[in-house]
Amino acid sequence: MKRSVLSVGILFGLLSGAAQANDFSVNIGAISVMPDDSSGSLNVVESVAGLDADSTGVGVNTNTQLGLTFDYALDSHWVIELVAATPFSHDITGTGALAGVKIGDTKHLPPTLLAQYHFDIGSDMFKPFVGVGANYTAFFDDQVSPAVKDLLVSTGVATTSDAVDLALENSWGVALQAGVNVSLSKDWGMHVMVSKMDIDTTGDVRLNGATIESVDVQIDPYVAMVGLRYSF
Repeated sequence: MKRSVLSVGILFGLLSGAAQANDFSVNIGAISVMPDDSSGSLNVVESVAGLDADSTGVGVNTNTQLGLTFDYALDSHWVIELVAATPFSHDITGTGALAGVKIGDTKHLPPTLLAQYHFDIGSDMFKPFVGVGANYTAFFDDQVSPAVKDLLVSTGVATTSDAVDLALENSWGVALQAGVNVSLSKDWGMHVMVSKMDIDTTGDVRLNGATIESVDVQIDPYVAMVGLRYSF
């Protein structure tokens, strides 16, 4: 994660150093991650809880944070955008036979770099665009819920709740985007965008450092942002 943050900082420095008047813009506002998720089954939990095989899964809730994106215009049509945000926090809950049961929680940072094409529709006020790029999602502060820890202890799988933890793998994926910039004055405007991101991870439930359960989770969220825009 430190390498990712350093890379973002270096890129931001290069872009800001190269920017000319009105080539560089900053957008700040609310950004939401809305998972369109699916997952594998919790086989160990199904076994110790006496549930049918393949009757469970996990889901991830929506979270909204402060979004900060940086745009650098290469010309009148092509723009490079870097999407950043304060860390997202998500509850991981059961689905199927475990619907509503909290499995754990996690935080993540999903820096995303996109190449945008801005359309000329004959309006100085509205500038629609589409984009494609790459997303890197770094998960951290992963936690197993007390309910799952208690289940594993009560069934003898774990001797103490402290022996159980959770780890999610970081993810690389493709990001697609569409949006519009609305000019309010020479320097100020609004930035509205929706992205679809490919975020796939594997969640490992560990007992004394050894994995006892691995679940593949496709988070694949829609990401929407509405923010205030300032062009330098």
